[in-house]
Amino acid sequence: MRRRFRASSQPAKARRRKTATSKRRSAPKSVRGGRSSVADQDTEARLTRERDEALEQQAATAEVLRALSGSTFDLQSVLGSLLEKAVRLCDAEKGLVYRQDGDVYRVAASYGHSDEFLEKVVKQNPIRQDRSSATGRAVVERRVVHIHDILADPEYHWGVDQRGHEGMHRTILAAPMLKGDAIVGVIVIRRIQVQPFTHKQIELLTTFANQAVIAIENARLLNELRQRTTDLTESLEQQTATSEVLAAISSSPSELEPVFRSMLVNAMRICEAEFGHLLLYDGECFRAAYLHNLPAAYRKFWEQGPVRVSTKLALGRLPQTKEVIQITDMKADRAYSEGDPLRVATVDLGGAQTLLCVPMLKENQFIGAIVIYRQEVRPFTDKQIELVKNFAAQGPSRHRH
Repeated sequence: MRRRFRASSQPAKARRRKTATSKRRSAPKSVRGGRSSVADQDTEARLTRERDEALEQQAATAEVLRALSGSTFDLQSVLGSLLEKAVRLCDAEKGLVYRQDGDVYRVAASYGHSDEFLEKVVKQNPIRQDRSSATGRAVVERRVVHIHDILADPEYHWGVDQRGHEGMHRTILAAPMLKGDAIVGVIVIRRIQVQPFTHKQIELLTTFANQAVIAIENARLLNELRQRTTDLTESLEQQTATSEVLAAISSSPSELEPVFRSMLVNAMRICEAEFGHLLLYDGECFRAAYLHNLPAAYRKFWEQGPVRVSTKLALGRLPQTKEVIQITDMKADRAYSEGDPLRVATVDLGGAQTLLCVPMLKENQFIGAIVIYRQEVRPFTDKQIELVKNFAAQGPSRHRH
């Protein structure tokens, strides 16, 4: 009996000691666990926030890069989108992109500004390459410029008379857009209240500045490619047109009308003219050898027979000058205001606004002219004039007049 009692009492005491010890040890753990839980929650919230910010920045960067590589790339749209994302992701209110214009920098894109502020303040105060503005300093120093409070900066004088305006800023961050050693522009973000930007925000704006450089370079390369394509297309069109004229000459050795038709129609097509005619000169008068697409009333004027042209008109002096004539605005020409019959007929009956007249010569003798018209005030280009001169040299020199 005695043995069983001792045997049974020892485990009970041990259990009591163990329970008490457990309680004493678990109590502090519970306190520490509560503190750890709060800290873990804060850490988790911070990591989630940083993750979301990183994802948003990556998404914005990816969107800009897609725009940079797109087939419908438009620099103005890309700069505007890039600026908007820079302002939003850096918690700013407003932003500007400046591009160089001679000795100053002018706005190329804007975000968050009223039209009135842009017109009366921004456009009236171009940025000079000095320390009086954040943009100017970024250009001069070729680095990011961060002004915490413009009112506390004795060198800052940009828009000094607008410091109380609702569109004015207090904190400003400017990042130069650098291509090697050259500055192609500056991206600026602004806060209305005094609130300096963080290191991460400064790094982010620098990234956007680098992307803006890529956008501008892409635009330059794309423009060059488009120009080369345009030049090549124009060259091929001109070669094709010239071939058609030469083919007309070789296939009609004794007929001038098919040649004249090919010369005039191709000249009008390449030069984007609405109508025209090829005139031959008999020493006193001009006769329409071929008419193309003339308005009905103006066609009747030339179908009545040869026209004697006053020497007050450039066309009337053409047999002597043998020089190309271009009149950009025929209504503004003196001959129209003085009521010259041919000029009045051309403008009033034909609706002509811009005229191009190219002489045709045979052995340096004036024999006629190719005359084409536009029904809008739009000058012909040097390339177009050279093309018509080339056509004018083809036909008559290969035929007996």
